[in-house]
Amino acid sequence: MNIFPDDADGNALKRVAEDGADLTKPMIIDFAVAIPGESTGSAIALKAIEIGYKTSVDQDSESGEWTCYCSKAMFATYEDVINCQLELDKIAVAYGGFADGWGTFGNVE
Repeated sequence: MNIFPDDADGNALKRVAEDGADLTKPMIIDFAVAIPGESTGSAIALKAIEIGYKTSVDQDSESGEWTCYCSKAMFATYEDVINCQLELDKIAVAYGGFADGWGTFGNVE
């Protein structure tokens, strides 16, 4: 039985486990980074690629807001999710962006 901290990330990990994901196996986790625009998103994406993420930069068709998605195959531990958000936020802040959550489809086949 996994016990997670009572915060947004802990509650999200609890839902991932409750949805049937095997937390003892890696899964793709997608981290969102809010960005001011496409060019800054591309710069953040290049930095994220250097440290092992797959990336894409997209603009929401309704709101017009830009996001750099940074994905990584990893174990879904609380500490690792927090550390990834911190490292992406550190990159993003230099370009006027910030880490803005994460999600996963788990690893249920």
